[in-house]
Amino acid sequence: MKRFSSKIFAFLLAVFTITIFTPPENSMALNLTPDSPASADTLNLDAKSTVLMEFSSGKVLYENKANEKLPPASITKIMTMLLTMEAVDSGKISLSDKVTISEYACSMGGTQLYLSPGEVRTVEELLKGVCVESANDAAVALAEFLEGSEEMFIQKMNERASELGMKDTHFSNSNGLPIDNHYTTAYDVALMSREVLKHEKILNYTTIWMETITEGRAEPFTMVNKNRLVKFYKGCDGLKTGSTSAAKFCISATAKRNDMRLIAVVMGSPTRDVRNRETSKLLDFGFARYEVIKLADKNDVLGKIKVLKGKESSVDVVPSGDFVVLVEKGSKKEINKDIKISEDLKAEIKKGEKVGEIVATRDGAEIGKMDVIALNAVPKANMGDLMKRTFICWLTFYKETA
Repeated sequence: MKRFSSKIFAFLLAVFTITIFTPPENSMALNLTPDSPASADTLNLDAKSTVLMEFSSGKVLYENKANEKLPPASITKIMTMLLTMEAVDSGKISLSDKVTISEYACSMGGTQLYLSPGEVRTVEELLKGVCVESANDAAVALAEFLEGSEEMFIQKMNERASELGMKDTHFSNSNGLPIDNHYTTAYDVALMSREVLKHEKILNYTTIWMETITEGRAEPFTMVNKNRLVKFYKGCDGLKTGSTSAAKFCISATAKRNDMRLIAVVMGSPTRDVRNRETSKLLDFGFARYEVIKLADKNDVLGKIKVLKGKESSVDVVPSGDFVVLVEKGSKKEINKDIKISEDLKAEIKKGEKVGEIVATRDGAEIGKMDVIALNAVPKANMGDLMKRTFICWLTFYKETA
């Protein structure tokens, strides 16, 4: 066993430098320490508030008045989209569920699907209406379906915002129509945008350019995506626009190039065209200046770790996801990787259980880390398993010394 253990760690040492430690409870799976973002006057954008965030790390690459509380208009619906996707992915509801539209939902003004009281639509159709057409009636219909009333849904919106660390946000409706005590910040919008993008299915809807609803309608209704960047900016595949007289023109846009996804939030631009231009500038800035480097694939087996009193004597360990770090383009500094494994792994080990971390450093400073997890479950060994293993070890020793 001693010889086997030494081989295990020799293999790991060839891949990473290993440091034994006990990881803290509740440690995050991925937590990059951000450097200072670009100065506020770098791009001279025509907007009240802006943020550029890299998706995988949550690092802010550029900001200007990022924490100024402003009316968000229809980018409010990002939270409605998030709560809907979380309900779908958790199995609470399905995309095919039928929703009967209430008179209250139909009373919404502004952009609509022009739903009628008693009309029946699926969750998916309403979600498309929110993502593509920015329909206020569809947003309220989803809110009522999910929580029974828009009031209860708004409570959930604010609870979720608090969980995400959106400290400068308060929602008073589900669609962003003008109302008192309804505000957020560019930074908080980036946080909820990042969260909804973890549900990749949302991109199936935010990328739709045009779609016509015919079934169950006296007259066909064609939705056209309010986010023009989906069609005209390379790599853009979402997310949500908004405009009111108080909020002016707002957007949270996301684009992906060369495995790097960016989130650009612009609030309070004077016109739609200015908003789209400034958003493009933000995204151009990020793609020109930064890149992501993959240090480990989620399917990479990093090695085998010994498990005490397990039905199996060891377990394969893998990263909890693709391990990437964000760096400035042209940087020649070497990135060091260090795998840290918990001491004395004992059965029972569950599949996906955290057993350590990979930490990336450059010039001695941490630039990223990710959980290392067990690829398979390792149940506790029973007495028969232990006796069998002891016999095999004895037999192996006997043959080697005979």
